[in-house]
Amino acid sequence: MTSAAEPAQPRPAATHPAPPSPAPPPTASYRLQLQPGFTLHDAAAAVPYLAALGVSHLHLSPLLEAAPGSTHGYDTVDHTRISEQLGGETALRALAAEAHRHGLRLIADVVPNHMAVPVPEQLNQPLWEVLRDGPDSPYARWFDIDWTAQPGPADAPGRGRVLLPLLGDRLGAVLDQLTVDGDRLRYHRHELPLRRGTEHLPLPELLAHQWYRPAWWRLARTELNYRRFFTVNELIAVRVEEPEVFAATHAVLLRLHADGVLDGFRIDHPDGLADPRGYLERLAEATGGAYVVVEKILTGEERLPEDWPVAGTTGYDALRRIDGVLIDHTGACRLAGAYESFLHGGPVRDLCQDPHPAIAAARRGRADMTGPGGELTSEVERLVRIALRIGAAEPAHADHAPGQLRAALRRLLTDYPVYRPYARPGEPVFDDPLQATGSLGPNGALGPNDSLGPDGALGPDGATDPTERLVAALALGELGRSADKDEFCVRFAQTAAAVAAKGVEDTAFYRWNALPGLNEVGGEPARPGLRPAEFHEWCRYLERTWPHSMTVLSTHDTKRSADARARLAVLAEQPEAWVAEAAAWSTAAGPGTDRDADWVLWHTLVAAWPITPDRLVAALLKAAREAKLHTSWTNPDPGYEQALEQRARAVFGNAGLLPRIEGLVHSLAPYARSNTLAAALLHLTVPGVPDLYQGSEEPLYTLVDPDNRGVVDLGALAVRLTDAAAPRPGDLAREKLHLTATALHLRRSGPLGAYRPLAAVGPAGDHLLAFARGDDVVTAVTRLPYGLARAGGWRDEVLELPAGGPWTDQLSLRSFPAGPVPVAELLAAYPVVLLSRRG
Repeated sequence: MTSAAEPAQPRPAATHPAPPSPAPPPTASYRLQLQPGFTLHDAAAAVPYLAALGVSHLHLSPLLEAAPGSTHGYDTVDHTRISEQLGGETALRALAAEAHRHGLRLIADVVPNHMAVPVPEQLNQPLWEVLRDGPDSPYARWFDIDWTAQPGPADAPGRGRVLLPLLGDRLGAVLDQLTVDGDRLRYHRHELPLRRGTEHLPLPELLAHQWYRPAWWRLARTELNYRRFFTVNELIAVRVEEPEVFAATHAVLLRLHADGVLDGFRIDHPDGLADPRGYLERLAEATGGAYVVVEKILTGEERLPEDWPVAGTTGYDALRRIDGVLIDHTGACRLAGAYESFLHGGPVRDLCQDPHPAIAAARRGRADMTGPGGELTSEVERLVRIALRIGAAEPAHADHAPGQLRAALRRLLTDYPVYRPYARPGEPVFDDPLQATGSLGPNGALGPNDSLGPDGALGPDGATDPTERLVAALALGELGRSADKDEFCVRFAQTAAAVAAKGVEDTAFYRWNALPGLNEVGGEPARPGLRPAEFHEWCRYLERTWPHSMTVLSTHDTKRSADARARLAVLAEQPEAWVAEAAAWSTAAGPGTDRDADWVLWHTLVAAWPITPDRLVAALLKAAREAKLHTSWTNPDPGYEQALEQRARAVFGNAGLLPRIEGLVHSLAPYARSNTLAAALLHLTVPGVPDLYQGSEEPLYTLVDPDNRGVVDLGALAVRLTDAAAPRPGDLAREKLHLTATALHLRRSGPLGAYRPLAAVGPAGDHLLAFARGDDVVTAVTRLPYGLARAGGWRDEVLELPAGGPWTDQLSLRSFPAGPVPVAELLAAYPVVLLSRRG
């Protein structure tokens, strides 16, 4: 890094040797969360175990230098080096060498969208230079700053400056806490550069002459003028769409790829980029078409854009389908009704009709983000400013008042059904939801009778609000080209993504809690369950279109790990019994004021049992703050939070309640075991590339981060792997480890063939999900195991095994002939079976 006394020059675009030919895609990857407690050295020590487990690639969390102590790596401060706190480039190369010796390769997580605003600020040297030198800094183009939104320094008021929301109170209240130390302004641990020549000015005058404005942190909601990662003020967006910024921020990773150290990349949050497709095209060109997957959240039936040069997504679409096919749709609808009854009283009713409460919660969550004082108000205000500039420059789009523009933007962002549009200025757009606004033509353009009048209103065919029509057309880039029109198109898409992520995932999914296991990234709690036919159709689509897309069950971002969700899925099969039990627990816990918090408390105990009080309280407090109904991160209610914590901790001293909790978890165990093994086997044998989260080869009952990002003892797992195949009745940990290793080695032995559904014949057919992969692999799993047991088991159910020779269950090593086989016999050892004729 450049010292503060040495002016930095723009980093030149790196030159690299021609990229190597793309390596074969992974057969399976294993995600490692690198952090100070688990470094690249630790990862190298784990390579023999991971090779023995059967994966082909190690999937590493972000590698570049991050803020000190970072446990996730998404707060990059320096793109020029591999994190020293993880071991540096030397340790990464040693890891790659050890991996290669064992036949493994490396995939790295890439963070193109943002950098940290660290403390002290000089850790981010490019940002430090911008704060010191303002828009004249050679790094000014790096960051997504709207310089027009804040008046500039006293001697350059028209040039703008950066709002820094870091003060604990209004400036006047903390002015005596700001001190000048040489060429720096200090505020507690914050250190800010002083514009040259201003060091000796009186403090008020000194502040007025800086290229930044230190401000009360609460002003970020309405006045912030740099784009963030969602609503995180400490992460400032990077303009990676600029070629020189791409080159500088990716130079180290591209060099390591050219050197054969890295073989592929996972791209974090592409929805935040100005031009996702353009970025991915540039990355593909720079790497010669390396294996790349994107953390793209697909909503409903939305599909990944087929013109993106990637292998697929990071797998949340697979998580939703695998979980969905193992959920009882009818029971889940009853459970949703039971939840409403638990909260408000009244009889239990089916709740799968429209309008669904979960959809209403999602709309409210989105609306809260952009409403007055909402967390994304500043992003909406930026769009308003751009639209006003467009109106000032073109009379055809004038006279839309700020309030009208603000209201139209809020309506469109609230109702937009997916994360973002993918309009590129100058290119036609097809089938975007915004085209349903008014009577836009088939490519999003105004229809032949829909010319905009002098006041910006549409002609007689425009049935909706004219300002809303204008905003929709600008968002799709359909009203011609100019710098401001192009910027509006880009910024609307980025804002839509932030509204969706924060309004739905991080708000609504903590407010409507009927089936908490469905409230995952990309989840659809209003549409619980998936019919086997729909699951098969999705598998064939994935195989046909994105055969090397990642699939996941647990990640560093899931609110509950796969095995925790597998337990909760059993509750959907017994909704009436569960709501009665939950009500009894609330009674046993004594009087409480928040029934919804109780519902979340009981579900959290079931999902993660056994759990320590500290883990439980941390998860509940985060859920309550994210819901923003009684308390929040920015406006905490100490009384509410104290009551919530006391109620949670009291559970562990309640002699009448603890045995009931333990008893319920014990009664769910056989069915949860079935769901755990079924989900694991589906994950490992459906089309795509399974990405295993660290530690998930054994049962993992973790909750939302940071609970799910702790260090995993891979050495202990390596010891258990040596005897995982030995029969251990009742030992789910060894069963899952054995299943995982067996399926991974089967994948590594050769490609799995074409996907073909298999149907069972008999009275319990809905409880078996089976398919073939080519001519020599068959997967069959139990679904809805509690309902199966209540219906009398498999009875005369038969599965026809494909012809061609005997089949061996790779889990139990039992053999079966081709042709009809009783399912009860097939699943006598495990609730799942992995049949093969290989070898």
